[in-house]
Amino acid sequence: MIELANAAYSYSGNDLLKDLNLRLAPGSFHFLTGPSGAGKTTLLRLCYMELLPSIGTVRIFDRDVSALSRDEVAMTRQRIGVVHQNCEFIDHLSLAENIALPLDVSGRDAAAQQGNLDELLAWVGLSGRRNNKPPQLSGGERQRAALARAVIMSPDVIIADEPTGNIDWEMNKMGKTILIATHDLNLIRNAKAQVSARVLRIHNHRLQLAGSDL
Repeated sequence: MIELANAAYSYSGNDLLKDLNLRLAPGSFHFLTGPSGAGKTTLLRLCYMELLPSIGTVRIFDRDVSALSRDEVAMTRQRIGVVHQNCEFIDHLSLAENIALPLDVSGRDAAAQQGNLDELLAWVGLSGRRNNKPPQLSGGERQRAALARAVIMSPDVIIADEPTGNIDWEMNKMGKTILIATHDLNLIRNAKAQVSARVLRIHNHRLQLAGSDL
């Protein structure tokens, strides 16, 4: 689904990441760890096409991202749900309207998807908050709302950057490919008790498989 081959990303002339080789197979679950500033968010951005590699290749759904047109990038991104570290919402819209935004942007009829929206709100425990505005939500509620927004398009891949709320491991059991960047070892241990997860670590600008004892 997502493959990096001998990829690197340079910032201000310096290699932030290099010699990246990674394959996220359908239905796989990966955690990404590493110290602050190591490049975890940059690697995620390469995986959802917000950045292009300085050298090497990134392929997503068997397409070289450097060869995609702007419209093709937009269409491909609909198959990737992203939970950003900073959950940004439009403050004058209700929670339900914010979660449904990807439907509007893609041209889908949000009203026709009302049943799916109701299910998502219940799934993340926010049914009673659907009419609240983002400033009225707690940090944990915003994270759960961000997760609901990321999956409303039924993506094949879910990418999360330092999530603070609980992740529903059923997403992976339903066949979703998941990549999560985190510092939280308890989150990793909890996941590994429920699903088969690989742990990757960025060290000295390179990606490596972390030890199994975490």
